[in-house]
Amino acid sequence: MIQLLSDLIAFPTPAPPARNTTEIQHYIADELRATQFTIDQWDVYSGDPNVVGTRKGSKSSEYQSLILNGHVDVAAVEEDEFWQTPPFEATVKDRTLFGRGAADMKGGIAACLFSLRLLHEYGIALRGDIILQSVIGEEVGEAGTKQCCDRGYSADFALVADTSDCEIHGQGGVVTGWVTVKSPTTHHDGTRHRMIHAGGELRAASAIEKMTKLITALQELERDWAIHKSYPGFSPGTNTINPAVIEGGRHAAFVADECRLWITVHFYPDESADSVAKEIENHLLATANADLWMKDHPPTFHWGGASMIEDRGEVFPSFSIDEKHLGVHFLQEAHESTYAEPVKISMSPSVNDGGWLAEAGIPTVCYGPGKLEHAHAVNEQMNIDQLLNYTKTLLRFITMWCNQPKEWSI
Repeated sequence: MIQLLSDLIAFPTPAPPARNTTEIQHYIADELRATQFTIDQWDVYSGDPNVVGTRKGSKSSEYQSLILNGHVDVAAVEEDEFWQTPPFEATVKDRTLFGRGAADMKGGIAACLFSLRLLHEYGIALRGDIILQSVIGEEVGEAGTKQCCDRGYSADFALVADTSDCEIHGQGGVVTGWVTVKSPTTHHDGTRHRMIHAGGELRAASAIEKMTKLITALQELERDWAIHKSYPGFSPGTNTINPAVIEGGRHAAFVADECRLWITVHFYPDESADSVAKEIENHLLATANADLWMKDHPPTFHWGGASMIEDRGEVFPSFSIDEKHLGVHFLQEAHESTYAEPVKISMSPSVNDGGWLAEAGIPTVCYGPGKLEHAHAVNEQMNIDQLLNYTKTLLRFITMWCNQPKEWSI
């Protein structure tokens, strides 16, 4: 297990810059072939392929099927970060393994692969199908998982082995958006006094100054959401509107004729990216309509995107946990068998690809090793004992779930 995780960490797969996962995906494909999985591999982007391995059960049509999902890209390592150990060389100290991706989420992928290896080596038969999706792009919103769904991969249950500290997590959603204020004309800085003083007679404005009104309006809407919206498992005000990046103007000798604001919006599982985007648009258009200049030059909007790298936008759908679902019941039972205590079920403050699986109609949970505080962090790490216990739980769950008849219920 430790060697397997060390091998995965040794592949430098930071995103950004991305386009660097071909070698690790070949490694994973070879590992799956060795355990009698058939392989489907295709490029999501050049240099970034998805790998999906499928092992058919002995009675596929009658027994429960399972998707195990994980992403091979990791958070970027900046030059000025001070790592105590080389980030792409796994280092073990006491019972902790250090390396980029240890927690997020090469540890989870290693546990999935090792579980499948043990099933093969010990000849443990599964009646239902098992599918492992090794995807790219999660760190930069490139939804390799969505392509798996679009390609037709489905199952009776899906487990995303991403960082959750061995808790069962659902999540809220995230959508990014661009708000743009643009003037139809461009003016020299020397004409500014005619725009802002009585008698100037120049109907023009600074797009940057108008954007400040819209930012204030977003803050007002964010506070209103915190008061009037809620969802079980989330602290009040978790549904935020973050003004993350602002761009505007062309030169100090000009009045800014364009300003663009990049926002990140968190929403609850009973909402959608489209619905919250519409709320924001309506609120900002009402604000603009009360402004003498913006009512004639209202802001425009662009939401989401397929890649933070390619088109500077992303969407992560939300998903909730159905605690009455048979798959959740078996996962609880497997966890308790390992840890001798009940598993905690909660909502993650972060996001992962599980929302795409849920959106495709697959009952989904996030259940993986590693602490969120270690993900993306300098000296990223994984507790080895937790990783081993997680693998035991996963192995129990796979054998329980994939050997249960489809018609069986709690």
